[in-house]
Amino acid sequence: MKDIKSTFEELKTYQKALDFIDETYQVTKSFPKNETYGLTSQYKRASLSIALNIAEGSGDTNKQFNEFLNISSGSIKECVVCYTVANRLDYITAEQNHQAWLKLQEFSKMTSGHKNYLNNSNNQRPTTKD
Repeated sequence: MKDIKSTFEELKTYQKALDFIDETYQVTKSFPKNETYGLTSQYKRASLSIALNIAEGSGDTNKQFNEFLNISSGSIKECVVCYTVANRLDYITAEQNHQAWLKLQEFSKMTSGHKNYLNNSNNQRPTTKD
């Protein structure tokens, strides 16, 4: 059976977001049980939101996709806060915090670059270029 892929699945930002989700789920496994419905839940939802909004917006017009990328950018900022709080509570190490911050900064730059591309493009549909 042939694999069916949507355009958004080819986006580098989307692929990196999936990797980040995997890392988020792995890291939050070590969080205390009393954080299950607090920080752990919020962090997982924020990391998922990055990929979900890229996927949801990719089939729309450039203007609509830009709006979803803005939501993704907000989720990136939420993840920064979640990692910072986890670090301050000693749930993760300073090195884990730094590595996550670098990845989130890269997401932020990629998202901004994609928004700039969409704003300067006359295409009606987004491309796979990040």
